[in-house]
Amino acid sequence: MPPRRPEEWFDDDRFWIVTYPFMFPPERFERTAGEMSGLLKLAKPRGKAVLDLCCGPGRCSVELAKRGFRVTGVDRTRFLLTKAKARARAAKAKIEWVESDMRDFVRPGAFDLAISTFTSFGYFDDKDEDRRVLRNILDSLKPGGVFVVEVMGKERLASVFKPTTSQPLPGGGWLVERHEIFDGWSRIRNEWILIRSGRTETFRFHHTVYSGQELKGRMEAAGFADVRLFGSLAGGEYGVNAERLVAVGKRP
Repeated sequence: MPPRRPEEWFDDDRFWIVTYPFMFPPERFERTAGEMSGLLKLAKPRGKAVLDLCCGPGRCSVELAKRGFRVTGVDRTRFLLTKAKARARAAKAKIEWVESDMRDFVRPGAFDLAISTFTSFGYFDDKDEDRRVLRNILDSLKPGGVFVVEVMGKERLASVFKPTTSQPLPGGGWLVERHEIFDGWSRIRNEWILIRSGRTETFRFHHTVYSGQELKGRMEAAGFADVRLFGSLAGGEYGVNAERLVAVGKRP
């Protein structure tokens, strides 16, 4: 049995249900094939067994399964897994779906490749739990297996940070976002205010932000070797103009 834990923001399924249309618009799915082509070039996995951790609605899982990989998609949110299963059925893709918290899932020596995309790492109030997740991933990889993680890097966030932004919502209405950096520039607190048909709904969430060297150091401390940094899933230098932070490491 997994341990009982205090509830955190990601345990609120309504957050994922309400934000789904603008967090996962059609164009995000349309970009997935190109992103996975880039990811596979960076990772160069030796085999076909893939772990998609925090798989969400299955956009990466389905694309990799269509390319002949044996994919296990893991997520703790039943709503998102339901979306993933429907997408897999539509694509006639065979995928193993597991409803589990990433702090609990470990399958020793099972995978050639593990992926964590779309800033799905660093959610927890206790930063030691990020270390636990990395150790679980390392243990779940075969010797020589590769882990690819993709997040927004601290350097990028610092260059584009605005305390308040707004954008129109699909189907009408507005999303107002408020952001606050805290804990010595190691975490970001977000407030999303959805305004639709004269009504508002507010969600608050927070997560750790890593610089390239911080993420690399944390992976190395967990046991990963040959950790490399890139500016996107397409590769390229992680520098001042990089829009994303991608780290690739191996299990020795």
